[in-house]
Amino acid sequence: MAIFSNQATLTYSGGTTSSNIVTGEILDVLSVTKTAVGDTYRAGDTISYVVSLINSGATPLTGITLTDNLGAYPFGTGTVTPLDYVDGSLLYYTNGVLQGTPTVTAGPPLTVSGITVPAGGNATVVYSVTLNAFAPVGAGGSVTNTVTATGAGTLEPATAEETVTVVDEAVLSITKALSPTTVPENGVITYTFEIFNSGNAEAVATDNVTVTDTFDPILSGLTVTLDGVTLTEGTDYTYDEATGVFTTVPSRITVPAATVTQDPVTGAFTTVPGNVTLTVTGTV
Repeated sequence: MAIFSNQATLTYSGGTTSSNIVTGEILDVLSVTKTAVGDTYRAGDTISYVVSLINSGATPLTGITLTDNLGAYPFGTGTVTPLDYVDGSLLYYTNGVLQGTPTVTAGPPLTVSGITVPAGGNATVVYSVTLNAFAPVGAGGSVTNTVTATGAGTLEPATAEETVTVVDEAVLSITKALSPTTVPENGVITYTFEIFNSGNAEAVATDNVTVTDTFDPILSGLTVTLDGVTLTEGTDYTYDEATGVFTTVPSRITVPAATVTQDPVTGAFTTVPGNVTLTVTGTV
């Protein structure tokens, strides 16, 4: 919307007079909305966006250019961009009918030029992006990106933005090591389990983290520790010496969240998983 006003001046012999001031407004005919297909993300995810342009005027709008800032945000003395356009992913429709692909420049920013929005109609642009190392993955992180439509026949740029938020969750993995790998009969061995959490939320007691293993050969005289603290059979774990089945008690193991840091120079995020160490020592 643009507001305008003007006033006329009348001059004649002997004087000058002014008219009243008239005010009017010109309504924008182009509007834009942007919607993410899914409002959450994890590190490295691909997100699809749907951008809808509506022309409420009686004349087609041609030569419209769409610009997406790909979530760019200030960092240090510059700007970093957390989203990368997926080459070849863009689809362009007018009034629901698929059109040829317009001119696309991956950027950043992403630009799409040569769009036509029919009179009283709409155009829809669909495309995908991937999250890169500049996307916040710590708890509460989010990416907001803005799309802007400009071109002949538009008074002011039409803009829309969409925000997606990171999923706050624990993401666990486990490794197992044996020491020593060669042992005499009736010798002592130790199994070491490293449990890693690459997620941004702690794995808490209610997550019921449980380690189960069937030792073959069966062990006897177990000693079990968690991060160096000795665990108690029956309270912290169960073990069947007849079958070799070992199981930690659900809720006994918790795993800290990953540590997420942002490089003060580049702005890239680095994730260091949280971890705990479970050891089981016994006689073969």
